[in-house]
Amino acid sequence: MQKFAFIIHPINARRDVSRRYPVAKHLPEGLIEWYIKQREPMVVAKVVGIKSATGEEAEGCFIGCPLTPRQMLSLPIDFVWDKLEACGRIAMEQGAGILGLGAFTSVVGDGGITLAKRLPEIAVTTGNSYTVATAILGAKTGAEMMGHDISDAKVAVVGATGSIGATCAEILARDAEEVTLVGRDKARLSALAERLRSQSKAQITLATDVADGLKNADIIITVTSAVDAVIMPEHIKRGAVVCDVARPRDVSGRVAKERNDVLVIEGGVVSVPGNMRLPRSDRPAEEFSFGFPSGTAYACMSETMMLALEHRYESFTLGKDVAASQVDEISLIAAKHGFQLAGFRSFERAVSKEEIGQIRQNAGTIK
Repeated sequence: MQKFAFIIHPINARRDVSRRYPVAKHLPEGLIEWYIKQREPMVVAKVVGIKSATGEEAEGCFIGCPLTPRQMLSLPIDFVWDKLEACGRIAMEQGAGILGLGAFTSVVGDGGITLAKRLPEIAVTTGNSYTVATAILGAKTGAEMMGHDISDAKVAVVGATGSIGATCAEILARDAEEVTLVGRDKARLSALAERLRSQSKAQITLATDVADGLKNADIIITVTSAVDAVIMPEHIKRGAVVCDVARPRDVSGRVAKERNDVLVIEGGVVSVPGNMRLPRSDRPAEEFSFGFPSGTAYACMSETMMLALEHRYESFTLGKDVAASQVDEISLIAAKHGFQLAGFRSFERAVSKEEIGQIRQNAGTIK
């Protein structure tokens, strides 16, 4: 039996903490954050029932780090590293050979490099290689369902100079007609553009303003490390597909209410092979839920699981850069073990093919 662990943490203090402590629904967010800051990491759920297409099996645990994204950005970085290191120590106590970094824990600091140095006894991965793979597959599949052909589509990548964004742009530039790189740092955008122009056929353009960068985009992948939403309803072209890989979300909740002519999907929703169950550590008869249907997981979680199944107890994805070769390799490992894209979700709920058809009709993109 192969073993892994994965760090999770509250995204929204009131909403997520109240799942365990209902009284939090009635408390100010600042007070909740003060309280959880005093808490130590803990195992919040077991992960059992994972069985590869090869017959190999794995099990693991979710370890809760009691910090929100806002705290990870505002607190002293050594305090945050100490919390994450404590999570790693728990993972080793649980027998895990590899530790996955979930949500903002893969973004804060140097993308897990320091943590891996602090925890030489256990492998560490951000999961970003498979996150890129599923984001691209999801965006392409959603685009096809909305009537777009990637070969003549205009693509925009928001957060293009980040670890995931740059590689998404590189891989999409293999097939797309035009790729717009959207980010705040013009010098870094220019350097990335120069590299992509030398190796792809796509026209590469730059934008430091989100509205300007998205105005003509048919396909959008957004993966910033912003705490608040950066994409608003007025930014998105009719009929566009937006794959929001970021946690917290980059796409405003207003889009779901005001734009019935665009498809917004979550990147990295994966079907896990076997019969995965998540018994809670405090109430084993109950299932832990992070908002996904039973048997599915984020891509970053899935990368950790498949590396364990593959006996690859190594720090596969670390730092701010993800190579296209890593994305290609993890895609092959996923296929070998039976991990696959699990349909689409949008703003915490499943989206059916019929709903996508209606969105396409609303957009007038039926051909």
